[in-house]
Amino acid sequence: MAGDNLTGLTTDTLADRAYRALRAAITTGELRPGQKVTERGLAERLSVSPTPVREAIRRLEQDGLLERTGPRSVQVTTVGDVAIQDLAEVEVALRGMVARFAARHATPAQLDHLDAILDEADDLLILIQQRHKAGQEMARHLGRLLDAMQRFNAVVESCAGNPVLVRLLDQTRVFSWPERRSRLIERISEDDRFGLDRYASHRALVRALRVGDSATAEALVIEDARGGLGDLLAGSAPSTAASAPAAGS
Repeated sequence: MAGDNLTGLTTDTLADRAYRALRAAITTGELRPGQKVTERGLAERLSVSPTPVREAIRRLEQDGLLERTGPRSVQVTTVGDVAIQDLAEVEVALRGMVARFAARHATPAQLDHLDAILDEADDLLILIQQRHKAGQEMARHLGRLLDAMQRFNAVVESCAGNPVLVRLLDQTRVFSWPERRSRLIERISEDDRFGLDRYASHRALVRALRVGDSATAEALVIEDARGGLGDLLAGSAPSTAASAPAAGS
């Protein structure tokens, strides 16, 4: 169970830090479905007292990721396909709501920042395509591209100006960012065109945010989110509506 997700807690309250570390360990498979753990054992792994771990466990039970097996013990929930699809629908809806709020509250500086990130992503995409055509290694540049798009999504969330909504989104994501990033890189290694040639929706989103068009912003994000999550969950060939950068959020 030991690993990077269960060490190096550095932000927010102890309970928040414990919650995020444990949730990441579950979503990345460090804590496996059906695995039994104890409050004390988790506290030792996280180098904190049992109290914040107890609060983190309570929140993870509410998320449906842990289930109680005894007074001081829990196990990782075995989530079925239907439950995962339900969770994906919630994530898609919340991401759409984030875009709707962002259209109402985004500042000119934030919007300029979004455009700058997309400019960076476009340059990286050109470089990746050139290296791929030349048969050269492109993993490092691909990682930079995915990280840029993750920053894009983070800025959109900050534009919303609604920390409660963003926190709900964080709690309902089907994949943690490390797992999503890993899956995207794996898919792109199998199909070099997976999500690497579609940026129109992101530019369109920024345009919608600039004019305060909340309905269009929400619709664009929902379409991208649904397609991206669907591709990653199904593990099939990407649909024409999907976008790897959007799936990275």
